[in-house]
Amino acid sequence: MASNIPILQIGRNLIVPIQGDLYDQLVLELQSDILNRIEKTAAAGLILDISALDFVDSFMARVLNDIATMAGLMGTRTVVVGLSPAIAMILMELGLQLSNVPTARNLEKGLKLLAELLGPEQDKAGEDVRHDE
Repeated sequence: MASNIPILQIGRNLIVPIQGDLYDQLVLELQSDILNRIEKTAAAGLILDISALDFVDSFMARVLNDIATMAGLMGTRTVVVGLSPAIAMILMELGLQLSNVPTARNLEKGLKLLAELLGPEQDKAGEDVRHDE
């Protein structure tokens, strides 16, 4: 079952704008959708944009970390963008962190960071933007 959260593709990178109220099953479906999309596209990079989220609980933080870890095992580098002060405080209060997951303030900075992390392996070809639900 699809999560109905869009997964955008720009070149060899996937961008996932996570928004709305997320319940545990939807988060797990999103994780599966992202991993399937990585396999299908051989994505070099993944950006998880959480700027539209008002709240992140311990389960969501763990799944975000798991997505980044699993993507890394599949050869895809992950950057989380849009971590608001409120979400950062929630994560600290819960004693959680996104271990080994680079973060950036916004999508623009996230794309630059991802390009640095990928270095010469980043395929600059393909400016098409695709949307898959």
